[in-house]
Amino acid sequence: MKSRSQWTFFVAATIALSGLFAVSSAQAVAQTAQPRTVVSSATASSASRGMTAIDEAAKDGKYLFVFFWKQNDTQSQTMYKVLKTATAKWADSADLVSIPIIDRKEKAIIDKFDVSRAPMPLVLALAPNGAITKACPIKFDEKQLQEGFVSPCTAKCLKCLQDQKIVLLCVQNQKTQFSQAAWKGAQDFKADARFAKATEVVSLDPSDQAEATFLGDLEVDPKTLQAVTVLLAPPGQPIAKFAGVVTKDQIVAKVSAAQSGPCAGGQCGPGGCCPK
Repeated sequence: MKSRSQWTFFVAATIALSGLFAVSSAQAVAQTAQPRTVVSSATASSASRGMTAIDEAAKDGKYLFVFFWKQNDTQSQTMYKVLKTATAKWADSADLVSIPIIDRKEKAIIDKFDVSRAPMPLVLALAPNGAITKACPIKFDEKQLQEGFVSPCTAKCLKCLQDQKIVLLCVQNQKTQFSQAAWKGAQDFKADARFAKATEVVSLDPSDQAEATFLGDLEVDPKTLQAVTVLLAPPGQPIAKFAGVVTKDQIVAKVSAAQSGPCAGGQCGPGGCCPK
């Protein structure tokens, strides 16, 4: 269970991630699914409206803004109004669900995000794949909420990192040189038994305009002539960047060198991602 200080750190890390991986909110909204009725208490599961809302939003390819609150005080009422007004504008792309953390029926979602001791009120923005893309505690505005919309590749990388996996982001397409060699290096690394369960290989087309801001934050030229492979580790730290050909051994060397950071412990998974 997280203390308030731990939750402050978690929120800061999440905001930092969403800043690193942010894409134009207008672009991200446009990439989401067609309109759907917002989940209501009448249609949600009697066991947990929150978990039902997550499932429904994911099924429809929509974002979900989860509003956690403890007391029905002025602060919570004011912030909920801000959130409700904002999400009404994004009804084609996002749903909203309100969760009182004292409701025993909502234990599943409260435990899922470990928010029982988080500062309240708290909004978590979830991408359709379940990645937390924004955490807004206590006080926020519409602009901050809108930052919860991220590009598809951003959401994919965030989900992997939040699952305590390292990511090999392969920036390449049919026009980039050494694409096959770079892809093989990434796949060879993932095939290694030491890293297989804790590694995801993600592809990104540098010509995809929706990912331009993401590439900019990673300092990768969208007009790159060579394939680029970016190594990321939880919570969102770029460990290395390889241009052109990259081999499994080169990636292993960079992961091993990072063992004093997110890869501490000498093994893959939570607590470390380095070879023994």
